[in-house]
Amino acid sequence: MRSRPGRLHRGRCLVLGASLLVAVSTLAQTPEPPVSSLKNMSLEQLMDVEVTSVSRAPEKLLEAASAIEVITNEEIRRSGATTLPEALRLADNLDVAQKNSHDWGISARGFNTELANKLLVMIDGRTVYTPLFSGVIWDTQDVLLADVDRIEVISGPGGTLWGANAVNGVINIISRNARDTQGLYLETGGGDVLRDFIAARYGGKLAPDAYFRVYGKLFDRGHEVLPNGSSFSDSWNKRQGGFRVDAAPSQRDALTLQGDVDSGRDDLQTGGQDHTSGLNVLGRWVRTMSGDSGLELHVYYDRTHLQQPEPPLLIGGNPATPAGTFRDDLDTWDLDFQHRFHPAEKHHVVWGLGYRLTDDRVGNAPALGFFPTNLRRNLFSGFIQDAIALRSDLTLTIGTKIEHNDYTGFEVEPNIRMQWNRTKRQTIWAAVSRAVRTPSRIDRDLSEAVPPYFVILAGNPDFSSEDVLAYEAGWRAQLGARADAALSAFYNQYADLRSTAFNPVTVFPLQFENDLEGQTHGLELSGNLQAQSWWRLHLGYALLREHLHVRPGGTDINNALNETSDPEQRAQLRSSMDLPKRTTLDATLRWVDIRPSHNGSVPGSLPGYIELDARAGWQMTDRLELALVGQNLLHDHHPEYGFPTAIRAEIRRSLYATAVWRY
Repeated sequence: MRSRPGRLHRGRCLVLGASLLVAVSTLAQTPEPPVSSLKNMSLEQLMDVEVTSVSRAPEKLLEAASAIEVITNEEIRRSGATTLPEALRLADNLDVAQKNSHDWGISARGFNTELANKLLVMIDGRTVYTPLFSGVIWDTQDVLLADVDRIEVISGPGGTLWGANAVNGVINIISRNARDTQGLYLETGGGDVLRDFIAARYGGKLAPDAYFRVYGKLFDRGHEVLPNGSSFSDSWNKRQGGFRVDAAPSQRDALTLQGDVDSGRDDLQTGGQDHTSGLNVLGRWVRTMSGDSGLELHVYYDRTHLQQPEPPLLIGGNPATPAGTFRDDLDTWDLDFQHRFHPAEKHHVVWGLGYRLTDDRVGNAPALGFFPTNLRRNLFSGFIQDAIALRSDLTLTIGTKIEHNDYTGFEVEPNIRMQWNRTKRQTIWAAVSRAVRTPSRIDRDLSEAVPPYFVILAGNPDFSSEDVLAYEAGWRAQLGARADAALSAFYNQYADLRSTAFNPVTVFPLQFENDLEGQTHGLELSGNLQAQSWWRLHLGYALLREHLHVRPGGTDINNALNETSDPEQRAQLRSSMDLPKRTTLDATLRWVDIRPSHNGSVPGSLPGYIELDARAGWQMTDRLELALVGQNLLHDHHPEYGFPTAIRAEIRRSLYATAVWRY
């Protein structure tokens, strides 16, 4: 349990917020424009937004030959989201499920399991997956959402440009330039589940072409509930701060230096608390030599710490091991260089080189361990991609990435993509790609044991990479000034997926193998309609069908059930209204189909659900905005993830109020 009551903590946050308003309101230099002066972009302007995640070069969203969606800063603000996972619900091509107060399951095109590992996530180019299981620990990833410029979400392989683990998608979270966040920003509020939060940011000018910002934030979230309505005991609080400096020493050069430090604490239903902390520093140099050529170099250091209590291992309902504590400390050094240029009139080439060093050190618990306890791994990479203009309206893109890792050696991830700009406002594209998910420490180094001698589950030193061969096609169009739409379809063939088998010699320990294979296929649809000048609608729909099986001659004690936990269909309808007297009303109605949620080889499922989120905002003055947000309004509580048992977490209805001051 927490060391101080939530009510006292809320009071301190609100007092701190008021004090900051008084203390620093006179310090602002060049203020950030108030929200009331920021006009929503038209649908045509949204389609002309430049994205960089598809080709590692700026291009219009309308012309991007990929299943990509862009979440804008304005959409995040009006949604009422306070965490990155909540903001990612705005992407129709992502499956986002809240597990409890602090844990989330997020995936694209399937495989949303407890150890989801086929989605690459970057924050300003910094990769944030952990080598423990090649996935993202979402409660350790946070940003000040007001400083996010946009989030680019690609569903489909991105291995050719971004490398291993970009198997089913890429999320690229891109922050605003410090030049665009000048002055004071202060946000505070609270409610029942989100008990209290405060965030402050100040931006200023260091020189005529150099700007900075610093920020700090903290929040305290209450518990979710069990199916019977009693507490799940999973409260969460976190503190984070950071800085960013952007400078333009010449007309061709841009420099960025940024960093963050954070600390968090999660209450666990099994007892005790997780403790997390981290820090990172990133530097970037960009040189623009012309409108379509340039250099980019970035380097970063990232350190994360995880400490979590491990309950006893139960056999037959009785503890077979003592409780303990698992610790993980990870240091990552990364260097990435890219160059884009025109070697000939019809060729646009981008190529690059990269190196990453990870140093992972674990402190094992009695029942959970990794061996060796200290592991250093090197990753070398290089890629090249050529966009060839076959005609003025037809482009062929071919490329590949070659990586060398210390687990499996060389991996090759090629891609071929065709883009037809049928009209100035309509694009049709198709692609064939290969991507891999390289082994993680769980696959190779895991040991779940009853000390001192009996190991139940172990990693396999011969575990190889999982791979996918993906076929995609899509269409994106601006349908006049009042509507746009995008449609993509895919068929994926997977091989060498993770399975669990008895040891062929000693029966135990169980060990991981690469004995699963199969196919998935589906489609993704999204569209916007400007119904009135003051009313915009958005519709999104996704269909996914999965067919995994044990390959001939292989074994899996989970009957190919344990690698998927995905609804077949999802849909959402969003409405955004600009009402009189400087008020706004935003609502999202989302539907999620039945979710298979297996416990090993035992099939189970969670019921589908419909939920409603809403935000009512009032721009009280040019500087002050008030809002009331309601989440999960249709039910007292409902499940989104987990095997159906009496101790599964369910997500509560939530209400909170917020005040934002800009100066």
